[in-house]
Amino acid sequence: MTSRHDDITRAQFGPRAAAYVASAVHASRPDLEALGQIAADTRPNRALDIGCGGGHVSYRLAPHSGEVIACDVSSDMLAMVSSTAKERGFTNIQTCKAPAENLPFEDASFELVASRLSAHHWNDFRAGIAEAHRVVRPGAPAIFIDVIASGRPLFDTHLQAVELLRDTSHVRDYTAAEWIATLEQAGFTVQTVQRHRLRMHFQTWVERMNTPEPLAAAIRALQSAASQEVREHFAIEPDGSFMLDVMMLEALA
Repeated sequence: MTSRHDDITRAQFGPRAAAYVASAVHASRPDLEALGQIAADTRPNRALDIGCGGGHVSYRLAPHSGEVIACDVSSDMLAMVSSTAKERGFTNIQTCKAPAENLPFEDASFELVASRLSAHHWNDFRAGIAEAHRVVRPGAPAIFIDVIASGRPLFDTHLQAVELLRDTSHVRDYTAAEWIATLEQAGFTVQTVQRHRLRMHFQTWVERMNTPEPLAAAIRALQSAASQEVREHFAIEPDGSFMLDVMMLEALA
């Protein structure tokens, strides 16, 4: 019997918890600085990090929050976040094992909700966004950061294919239009949208996920066979390194 998607996600990320804490791509980006500034301006009594992974959002929220709940489906990830938080002196970070689609929190129980580079793994994207809206207080900020897909099928198909080959827990990178529509349908009002490009060093990218060699080779084969338009859009380099589009949305509940 095939495992449930959350089980696949746990199996993918649990053994790699330390790699995601140490990952420069995840730990030091301008979007984290912007998120930290929003937290500094908001000073939430209670903040939530949905799909916390290595905990980088939680570490940025902690200095400006009364309490931060780092939520994830992987026990190994949560254990690593707890350990790292203690090492960094963040006594106000607590962990909770739960999927984005079924958060075990009361309605309107957070003054800030954030999620970064997680939503493309969620089994039900719309349900996860709806849950984020349910648990955040009316008028409070919610920040979502994720890789986004192009609205053009040629580019979208390539992106989803290489993402899934690299990581079998991948569900979908959504377009900017899908993000905005889903947030608005859940009851959020989108305030700002910021975009940037993120270079993925190919060897580091596949090693971080411990992608099996045949699948890594399949990605390289797709890149080699890609049209000039695709190669230019993703800025594919001779070693397979390439660019991803990332979007940060700030919304109010």
